[in-house]
Amino acid sequence: MKIIVTGSLGNVGKPLTQELVQKGHQVTVISSNAEKTKSIEDLGAVAAIGSLNDLDFLVNTFKDADIVYSMVPPANYFDHSLDLLGYYQKLGNNYAKAIEQNAIKKVINLSTIGGNLNNGNGILLGAHHVENILNNLSADVAITHIRPTEFYYNLLPQIHSAKNNGFIGSNIGKDVVNSWVSPVDIAAAIVDEIENGISGRNVRYVASDELTYTELARILGAAIGKEDLKWVQFTDEEMQNGLVEMGIQPKIAVGLTEMYSAIHTGFLYEDYKANKPKEMGKIQLKDFAKDFANAYNSL
Repeated sequence: MKIIVTGSLGNVGKPLTQELVQKGHQVTVISSNAEKTKSIEDLGAVAAIGSLNDLDFLVNTFKDADIVYSMVPPANYFDHSLDLLGYYQKLGNNYAKAIEQNAIKKVINLSTIGGNLNNGNGILLGAHHVENILNNLSADVAITHIRPTEFYYNLLPQIHSAKNNGFIGSNIGKDVVNSWVSPVDIAAAIVDEIENGISGRNVRYVASDELTYTELARILGAAIGKEDLKWVQFTDEEMQNGLVEMGIQPKIAVGLTEMYSAIHTGFLYEDYKANKPKEMGKIQLKDFAKDFANAYNSL
């Protein structure tokens, strides 16, 4: 099949492209960076260089595609002029229009945990809007929304606190169980959806490991040689102020704080718990801990 992969060769896009090419699919990878062309072609895929903000580019690139894998690339939270919700809505609408104009009938959309919520999910509200925009396409367009739990690599900024303060933390309690995921496992789930056929409207949660923050700190601490590394819970106010002091846009700092608070209360994971994946992914936190240690040691 001819499959469009958005998100360039990112954390999910690269392993996804590799697997799809290996299975004999014709893959076109969209990237805004022309310097990625050779890397994309080296994987056996076709490079389409352009902007997701350019509707005409998307319409032309989606031509004759059997399946579109859509995702909204990470935004720069340090950009104080960024309209985060508007950013999601713009790309969601562009995807929908390009899909509609090319009469594409199969879509896999990378959403997120909390993509089902229209409030209380902080910065994840944008993903909710993208789901709704795509769901408004004609009923004969089959869509699977992939909702991964929290990415392991979201822990990488914690290396600074681990090195400078001797602890890691957020406004989430140490005994809270969170679910984590590897991009490799997300890619595998997407390939599984494609191979098994996409039909109707579906949601698929993807997770790799579940553990408390106390357990998380213990595993990461062992990996960096700090056996006594602890998880410390901040107040919401401390969390928000700390993010602002780092330079993050104040409105986004509010959204991040709300998102973490929803993890703490369990609100963010209610639908996940009711629709948990039948199998967890293969990459556990202890595997990611090696990457955490490499980043820590290079700081």
